[in-house]
Amino acid sequence: MLNIRIVAVGKLKESYLQSACSEYLKRLNGFCSVKLVEIDECRLSDAPSQKEIEKALSVEAKAILKNVQGYVIALCIEGKQLGSVELSELVSELGVMGNSTISFVIGSSFGLSDEVKNKADLRLSMSKMTFPHQLARVMLLEQIYRVFQISHGGKYHK
Repeated sequence: MLNIRIVAVGKLKESYLQSACSEYLKRLNGFCSVKLVEIDECRLSDAPSQKEIEKALSVEAKAILKNVQGYVIALCIEGKQLGSVELSELVSELGVMGNSTISFVIGSSFGLSDEVKNKADLRLSMSKMTFPHQLARVMLLEQIYRVFQISHGGKYHK
């Protein structure tokens, strides 16, 4: 069974986002093993300088890199955009190639350090549009569920 690790900076605060994540985690149980690792987000001033942001990203990077395993996919705006079918094909190929673990990394609202991006096997962009940072986790879990529905011929993906 494939192991999926989601390494995310910060905790979900809104109950409706927590509920959505719980639902997708429950749905994924039959397809893979999912572990969610939450990394503490560095506290910044209300108007942080670029140096302050870079320092925070560096601190977060150390914690992120301690928790990733296997094939690493960093979610970042400048990453490659894949359709759901393409992502499903990639996940299937990784499994066939012997990758037992895929780690998805979600950074803070300031993104990810270059250190994390350079460690990643793939940089993935969800969209050119801007979404609330905390929604990324729900969107990622939904896409992972869709990936397995596609690869198993389920009716969920249309």
